[in-house]
Amino acid sequence: MPVSTRIFRPLALLLTLGWSAGCQRPPAEQAGEAVVQFWLTTPDQSVLFQAQPAPDWATARPDAAADGPVLTIDDQTTYQTMDGFGYTLTGGSAELLHAMSPPARAALLRELFSPEGAGIGVSYLRLSLGASDLDAAVFSYDDLPAGQTDPSLARFSLAPDRVHLLPVLREILAINPDIKLLASPWSPPAWMKTNGSSKGGSLRPEFYSAYAQYFVKYVQQMRAEGVRIEAVTVQNEPLHPGNNPSLLMPAEQQAEFVKNHLGPAFEKAKLDTKIILYDHNADRPDYPLSILRDPAARRYVAGTAFHLYAGPIEALSQVHDAFPDKHIYFTEQWVGSKSDFAENLPWHVRTLLIGASRNWARTVLEWNLAADPGQNPHTPGGCTECRGALTLDGNSVTREDAYYIIAHASKFVRPGSVRIASTASATLPNVAFRTPQGRRVVIVQNNSPSFQSFRLRYQDRWLPCSLPAGAAATYVW
Repeated sequence: MPVSTRIFRPLALLLTLGWSAGCQRPPAEQAGEAVVQFWLTTPDQSVLFQAQPAPDWATARPDAAADGPVLTIDDQTTYQTMDGFGYTLTGGSAELLHAMSPPARAALLRELFSPEGAGIGVSYLRLSLGASDLDAAVFSYDDLPAGQTDPSLARFSLAPDRVHLLPVLREILAINPDIKLLASPWSPPAWMKTNGSSKGGSLRPEFYSAYAQYFVKYVQQMRAEGVRIEAVTVQNEPLHPGNNPSLLMPAEQQAEFVKNHLGPAFEKAKLDTKIILYDHNADRPDYPLSILRDPAARRYVAGTAFHLYAGPIEALSQVHDAFPDKHIYFTEQWVGSKSDFAENLPWHVRTLLIGASRNWARTVLEWNLAADPGQNPHTPGGCTECRGALTLDGNSVTREDAYYIIAHASKFVRPGSVRIASTASATLPNVAFRTPQGRRVVIVQNNSPSFQSFRLRYQDRWLPCSLPAGAAATYVW
């Protein structure tokens, strides 16, 4: 299907075509039970995050042979509290949004950040502290001519963010004042680094304290702009110095920076912004574990952030199990511009929405919110194939893979929701939540090559359901 056709299709069209997947209504005498909402996305894009005819509950025990597996939802067993679902609002994303006409931008931001009406309720955003590789140019908040330094940070300025990012953020905050914001640096100012470059190099030991104050100033000055930073990660992808910008920060250096500089600086400034470790792939759980084993560092740390370009999603549980009082966050996964919706939908829903949540993640964030039709803007050496959740071309909006993936959780699993127990299944991976309003939300993906029938069991009721191969569904009651 051409990208430009990825829009909501009227339900009436599906009914006209006789599409039969979904949940069948049991006898009418069950009408007094809790009403269920059923939202569906299929890999062939014939249905894109659309409400389907709502199923009803049955009280008769299903026939396992005829009716398929039973997934039991148990809200007496609880796990982590969810902070939210969303994207990274890169500088490039903000630039594209800011270029839209005010009415078009306002409508799109309401759709993204309001859970009401047609909104998908994005509740968590990651920002770059300085430039990411998806900004139009590399910058820090204290750039100097070669050979100069500024250890007192007298020339620190948020001026680059005032051009596009802060105006867009204020509009988002007007829609959802409670949205949580996580900031991640890609690189310190080049004069703080061993190679004097935005790309690669390490933080010079004599500037550890100055860099800690750089974080403090960022949080304080963003607050003065009306933007509260919920958390910071110490470094984006600290073991990947080949990006532009980037920084190599081995675990022992991150431990030193956190325990002797960043943590004490936040404490002295009386900042309640959380400090989160690592922010890199699940193949190296030893990195955060080595820091958390240091009591002097651990006291300042709220948790660990992960990406999944390498390693198994189950590694998140390894870190949680070793330090269950420290939180787990999933903060980045790209959608490549040359990849297919039919592959992305099942993998991202199964592995991230479901897999990361079942492995203790309090957030699931996709990379990134928006790009133009050529996957711009990006820095020289930055990602050239990162497809946004939105493709923006002036006021033209195309909703892409990550838009629909995140929507399956963000609209219903509101901040403060608690993950509850549900039956593990290889063919029907799933995750369940209880929301602050007392609703139950279950996300299910059909991880089999064929149409599959199953039942959701809650207390003494059964919900008869079926999904096409690869499809993703959210059930709410």
